[in-house]
Amino acid sequence: MNRLSICRPLCSLTVGVLLGIASPFAHADHWTTPTPEELSMTSQPEVPGAAAVYLDREEITIDEFHMFSTYVRLKVLTEKGKEYANVELGYASSEDGGSVSVDDIEGRTIHSDGTIIPFTGKPYSKLIEKGRGTKYMAKVFTLPDVQVGSIIEYRYKRHLDDNYFMAPRWYIQSDLFTRKAHYEWKPTDKTLVTDNGHGKLTNTISWTPILPPDTKLDSKRMPDGRLVFDLDVHNIPPTPEEDYMPPIASLSYRVLFYYSPYRTGEEFWKDEGKSWSKTHDKFIGPGSAVKAAVQSLTAPSDTPDQKLRKLYAAVMQLENTDYTRERTKAEVKADGQKQIHSTDDVWNNKRGSRDQISDLFVAMARAAGMKAYVMAVTNRDRNLFLPMYLSLSQLDDDIAIVNIDGKDMFFDPGSRYCPYGHLEWKHSSASGLRQVDGGTAIATAPPESFKTSHVDRIADLKMDEQGEVTGIVRMSYTGSPALHWRHAFLTGDLTSLKRDLRTSVEKELPSGVTVELTSLSDPADYEKPLEVRFSIKGQIGSSTGKRLLIPADLFEVNTKPAFPHDKRTVAVYFDYPSMSQDVVRIIFPAAWTLESKPSNISVPLQTYAVYDMSAASTPNSIIIRRDYALGNYIFLPKEYSDLRSFYSKMETKDQESIVLKTAAPAAPQTVPAAN
Repeated sequence: MNRLSICRPLCSLTVGVLLGIASPFAHADHWTTPTPEELSMTSQPEVPGAAAVYLDREEITIDEFHMFSTYVRLKVLTEKGKEYANVELGYASSEDGGSVSVDDIEGRTIHSDGTIIPFTGKPYSKLIEKGRGTKYMAKVFTLPDVQVGSIIEYRYKRHLDDNYFMAPRWYIQSDLFTRKAHYEWKPTDKTLVTDNGHGKLTNTISWTPILPPDTKLDSKRMPDGRLVFDLDVHNIPPTPEEDYMPPIASLSYRVLFYYSPYRTGEEFWKDEGKSWSKTHDKFIGPGSAVKAAVQSLTAPSDTPDQKLRKLYAAVMQLENTDYTRERTKAEVKADGQKQIHSTDDVWNNKRGSRDQISDLFVAMARAAGMKAYVMAVTNRDRNLFLPMYLSLSQLDDDIAIVNIDGKDMFFDPGSRYCPYGHLEWKHSSASGLRQVDGGTAIATAPPESFKTSHVDRIADLKMDEQGEVTGIVRMSYTGSPALHWRHAFLTGDLTSLKRDLRTSVEKELPSGVTVELTSLSDPADYEKPLEVRFSIKGQIGSSTGKRLLIPADLFEVNTKPAFPHDKRTVAVYFDYPSMSQDVVRIIFPAAWTLESKPSNISVPLQTYAVYDMSAASTPNSIIIRRDYALGNYIFLPKEYSDLRSFYSKMETKDQESIVLKTAAPAAPQTVPAAN
């Protein structure tokens, strides 16, 4: 959050709330006459099969008028592209000022024969989200009679309140190919003063550029002395869209502007970090209620680890409103509780948000006499932390750090059911801002070992003479896989959890198998693996005369190739390192004999991954064992070929078959006919 205000005259300038919705804005003075090539085009060579293409975008910000203006020309190339006729323009309305309005909406549709259909409808307002004194709204409208081959053209303006300013954000790259775009910003020449408790004067403009090669952001002084920023781009590819992609939303082409009183990034993080830390310490305390709770929960003879385990277990029992819901002021009052202003309130109310609960754990650790710190991270399922982007808004969640015997240990009490001493995967290896003695520092949370996230799948089956099996399947989830199901339990209920677990196993096993969940360990017992037991029945193989072909690993029979393409433009990004172990045991009747089984194999991927499969048999049974371990979660494009080769070998082996053969039926005896 960053709040700025004008110094001459003194007025408020809110940036923090608005930055979240500050997509670039633009302006156009007139409609553009389409060229014959634009009217007749049916595709864009750089993006075969694209639904639509931006012919032109223009985004202009004029601080003097508190205005952002946008002009868009888009060519519809397929039926799917017709969806771009539905336009939704977001804006925010804040209770403390700094609201945005959207107006001057105009549009038209141009058919491929040049026919023009103007937009004469009236946009309507739609509530997107409401919370913390801000309404997030949208103006929604649909352009008329859009067909494949049409050109969609529209423009609109966003206005701020008269005394408010906001630096623009230019998002150059989108989901569509952009032929050309123009961006321009005319900043205010007024001196600004921060309104975030610092009261610093500033007329400095900073920016974070991520631009294509050979693309330059220009800044120039006009004859009247005013500064103007200007950017032209051409032939911008759409943002990549591949499986197993890193959160590159933060790395797409863009320019992020902001007014800043700071001369360097180091100065920003030091000063803003100090304020951030002070705010957290004020909330943390610890107060009298937290101190009393720590005394009652721990014993003087406890080691630091024993104390922390008891405190962690206590905060894990609180209601985490990120997985349920926040109470309204009226509900809190009716329950005889207080609004939360400190960790004492969190403890007394027995509920809080994930950040509040994490901060409570820090407060308790401090009350127990330990050094404890808050760290705010950028969740790596959503974004990557960019130190060069000078904004605290990129930080998502709080985690806790406690120093024990000179070593920092990381905890995630705000992630309900996350085991002691571990982090939810989106917080592991995530960077952000942390408290240190005497200040703050940019830091990275530690990674989780591949041994932490573990899935065991065991099938113990018996086959009859018709090839149908009955038996049990046992699933065991540890670490991130267990946390996934436990969070599903929190946001749903026990019935929905059981249903979803059964459905997930049904999707893994052959289609001819019926699955029934027979037992489930306590989902709230987060320090233990989540254990599930199923009974299954049905056909698992396919018959070819005297032979029955059974998938080697029943749990991988429906798996699709992970990397079907031979080239990759972006890094491969798995959620987390992990390992899985499968054991499939099939007992077959005497009428069947084992004709062939998969050979044993071990496939390494340098030191990053390993895959093993082995088969062992007796005269009436076979056991398949499959082990897979992934020790790294990100692979660069230059490593893709080796990764793809590894997966191809693994997937090919997974699809091999066990072949059972039945004895040939005895030939019928011939009885001589009676004379």
